[in-house]
Amino acid sequence: MQLRVLAGVSALVIAAGLSACGSGSESSGDSADGRTTIDVWLMRDSVSVQFQKEFVAGFEAAHPGIAVKVQIQEWDGIGEKVTAALASNDAPDVIETGNTQVAQFAQSGGLLDLSDKVGELGGGGWLKGLAEPGAYEGRQYGIPYYAANRVVIYRTDLFKKAGIDAAALKTRDQWIAATRKLNSSGTQGIYLPGQMWYALAGFIWDEGGDLATGSGSDWKGALDTPQALRGMDFYQRLQALGKGPKDADEAQPPQAEVMAKGQVAQIISTPGGANVVTENNPELKGKLGFFPIPGKTDAQPGSVFIGGSDLVIPAASGKQDAAFTFVKELTGDAWQRKLAAAMSYVPNKTTLADAVASDPGASAMAAGAAVGRATPNTPGWAAVEAKNPIKDYMTAVLTGADAKSEAAKASAAITAAMKTGS
Repeated sequence: MQLRVLAGVSALVIAAGLSACGSGSESSGDSADGRTTIDVWLMRDSVSVQFQKEFVAGFEAAHPGIAVKVQIQEWDGIGEKVTAALASNDAPDVIETGNTQVAQFAQSGGLLDLSDKVGELGGGGWLKGLAEPGAYEGRQYGIPYYAANRVVIYRTDLFKKAGIDAAALKTRDQWIAATRKLNSSGTQGIYLPGQMWYALAGFIWDEGGDLATGSGSDWKGALDTPQALRGMDFYQRLQALGKGPKDADEAQPPQAEVMAKGQVAQIISTPGGANVVTENNPELKGKLGFFPIPGKTDAQPGSVFIGGSDLVIPAASGKQDAAFTFVKELTGDAWQRKLAAAMSYVPNKTTLADAVASDPGASAMAAGAAVGRATPNTPGWAAVEAKNPIKDYMTAVLTGADAKSEAAKASAAITAAMKTGS
């Protein structure tokens, strides 16, 4: 799943010559020089033109028998496009897909089962937030590509003035105390809109709860469990230490633009949000820092939703060996380090976190990603996000409704949506 603002990524211009609408029949066979040509779908803005060219050149040099044709796809409508491609006789050979989309594509039987390749690919070190949603019914179909997740972006000058050391904020209680101290003299301790449900999910996971539980076709909403209710209680306490709207998410209005006005000490965002802040208020350049969302205890950072991508190989590909070679290279340690440095992404393995050690935003992301999670791994979850009863539940609680009864209503709505969507 693609996060709204990816770390370190501004508007990237993809060369027109690298874009295409479909898999394209002209590249379905081998190239004129006898090489096997594979069609690869990558998503717009996932990588820069420079990195893409560097990787393709390096790959083709290392594997002279394989030619690569990359086609850039748009995120809007990609689910339907991939579904149609998987059902056709003209599917591409490798597809980048959002990590939480893999289950719906695997359910159709259109993806190659790569379970026997996990060891060869170093799967023991994969980020769980990419690897787990890349599996379906115990089989691995999606290979972790890159990750991005939310951190706390904070005003270093306001923290210093208040005598707060951001590096020392390891627990949620410490975070609340610091935010309460910052929430004075016209400054919002934190701008947290009432419907940022991905942040709520992290607090619920920290308490041992989940958004929904189940397996196979038997899933039900779980917002009414004691653990989930404790997560909502923490969200409510944190949200009260600012003036975020209770009936809107982080996009309405764009929270980075709110922070740019100069009266907000913290927001929860991907690190790329800092670029938006300084673009809107250059006076804040050099005054923004990052730290992982604190955990319930100081044993580890808080749980976060992991966004990002997996790579899949369609079962209909006639060039699966060459496609796997491509996937192995792009998700291997050498190119993962280069990708992390070029794009400020979190690499796909916890053992590669040092690749972003010199990047403050990405290193904060990597710390959280190590304990990150994904949304419930079921094809029916897409229907939940389409209706999103979680947002309505959060607004109801934040405006005074009884949390337990509202959670029961939302859980029932989640259950119903997953049944219709699976």
